[in-house]
Amino acid sequence: MIYLDHNATTAPAPEVIAAMLPVFSSVWANSSSQHGPGQDAKRTLSAARATVARVLGCKPVEVIFTSGATEANHLAVRGLLAASAPQRQRVVFSSVEHAGHLKLAHALREAGTVVDLIPVRPDGTLDLAAAAALIGPDVALVSLMAANNETGVLMPVAEVAAITQAAGARLHVDATQFIGKLPFAFASCGADAVSFSAHKFNGPKGVGALLLRQGVALLPQTQGSQERGRRGGTENLPGIVGLATALALLGDVNAQAQRVAHLRDALESGLRQALPDTHIWSHTAARLPGTSYLRFGQLSADVVLQRLDRLDVAASSGAACSSGGSQASHVLTAMAVPEEEALAAVRFSLGVSTTWEDISSLLKTLPPMLAPLLHEELTTAP
Repeated sequence: MIYLDHNATTAPAPEVIAAMLPVFSSVWANSSSQHGPGQDAKRTLSAARATVARVLGCKPVEVIFTSGATEANHLAVRGLLAASAPQRQRVVFSSVEHAGHLKLAHALREAGTVVDLIPVRPDGTLDLAAAAALIGPDVALVSLMAANNETGVLMPVAEVAAITQAAGARLHVDATQFIGKLPFAFASCGADAVSFSAHKFNGPKGVGALLLRQGVALLPQTQGSQERGRRGGTENLPGIVGLATALALLGDVNAQAQRVAHLRDALESGLRQALPDTHIWSHTAARLPGTSYLRFGQLSADVVLQRLDRLDVAASSGAACSSGGSQASHVLTAMAVPEEEALAAVRFSLGVSTTWEDISSLLKTLPPMLAPLLHEELTTAP
């Protein structure tokens, strides 16, 4: 198997699994309990929190463990909004946020909150002029992803942070695709809150965190005494230990990013050379090192993914499934990409386990399989 779907999820590292197993068997008590086993669990929780803080450049008190990025996103947006002054009740998202996060934007609208979306340019980069025009004194918070999960485009977090701070609003950043792939430090990122999930960097599923700058008001969305009263519910201690272990294993993130970027560039160059009808979106923009979003002529993504499956290659489509069939990616729609081209979108996302042998094998096998289909498409075009 050649796994090129790292933006979707990653395999838990063996060290992560090894670190989690003793927690299931030996540190299973509730960390809120006052007895000895409970205090053992509390110390384990505190140690994991300290590791997260050290790796991500924040204070332990700023770490709120959650069930993943989705919950952290909801906690940040709803919690910051609820804590805002009455005159600040407008929220600004980007138009290319994760589909699940845009569902939250829609829910807020239905509940009466004014929600505005910042547009993107045809290359997928954020329109900063539009952002500056939208972010005013009535805005409670801005919610922006650090990197797009489909195109890999890096968002101008520092610039938006400056605009947001000047307007007196809060900034929440969804760093789900960023942390673990590029260097990150909460203390200097300019955001008030940052969310992420462990399974994007070889940690376990079902656990993540919200980093909340100390002193920033946030109303909890689940009541309870855990996480300093900011997120109720017994902590998932095995998952939290796995998350902390995965972060500790990251090592030199910048060096790994350069290696993965070289692999991605070799893949894109090889595909373009072998299949001239290959189109790569956002290739001129600053991107995540391992993300390549492309189409082969206008071959349906379903057709391409079927061929990839025969080659035992895991990749993904840019289309979303619905009861009526496939729908074009909302990200490509926001970039003004025609629907027929958007439905041809295929995403290769490389990661730490990707090798030169993987890329070489794909370049040897995929072009001969797609070339006849592209020739047929060309000869039958009106």
